[in-house]
Amino acid sequence: MILTKNSPPLPEALLHVQQSTQTFFRIAAIQMASGPNVQANLEEATRLIELAASTGARIIALPEYFAIMGMKETDKVIVREREGDGPIQAWMSAIAAKHRIWLIGGSIPIESSVPNKVRNTCFVYDKAGKQVARYDKIHLFNFSMGSENFSEERTIEPGDKVVVVDSPYGRIGLSICYDLRFPELYRAMGDVNIIVIPSAFTATTGKAHWETLIRARAIESLAYVLAPAQGGYHVNGRETHGDSMIVDPWGVILDRLPRGSGVVVAGVNPHYQQTVRKSLPALSNRTIGITK
Repeated sequence: MILTKNSPPLPEALLHVQQSTQTFFRIAAIQMASGPNVQANLEEATRLIELAASTGARIIALPEYFAIMGMKETDKVIVREREGDGPIQAWMSAIAAKHRIWLIGGSIPIESSVPNKVRNTCFVYDKAGKQVARYDKIHLFNFSMGSENFSEERTIEPGDKVVVVDSPYGRIGLSICYDLRFPELYRAMGDVNIIVIPSAFTATTGKAHWETLIRARAIESLAYVLAPAQGGYHVNGRETHGDSMIVDPWGVILDRLPRGSGVVVAGVNPHYQQTVRKSLPALSNRTIGITK
């Protein structure tokens, strides 16, 4: 466990439970600075997944747009795939099976009902390489400040379903990037053990809000947050914030990577999570939106 200078102190009782290794398993976040060449991005992702798997990580998550950050926003439409068919999905299935991991595929462009748009889709594969979940990004990023202008609705059709997948490692809630700003999505997930938030935050918004929002989602859900990100300068001229991190249910940052390609790894302790939830029963104390 890594405590940063901004991490809140753990009460002594919780610190003792957190340091117990009896029920630990490892999870990993991959950080990249993807470019416009799909094959080159997959080769880099392969290298980083192998590195993460060598640490014993059982769940490995890739960032948003890991397979392509095009020169133009429409480039992802050109390489879109049909669900269950395509080289990116075949690669995800094969790499999950090879390393016997649960692989959370950040996001890739999948065919939508609109010809000139895609779904920004996160697939989950189990250790046998079987696709076990699909989440389509619900909230589409809109931002205009200075020279930065983004409008994802021009090329992306939004999803409309909250997705939680049961795994041998607990219940995993899926979200993507801009979803992070909408806490009602995470409340709608119910009781989850791990929240995954693959992202490509801009340098501007990331510097201002990324860490605060990631830790808030962990604290309010009393869940581990696995947040892989794009981090660095891209061939298309874009700069992404990076700072991939793993945060525990108390809001402690267990590991992080500020910039560049690499791997973030931390241990998940289910017993510790149960202890935190018993000590601070905020989830069961909710009243707004709860039907009794």
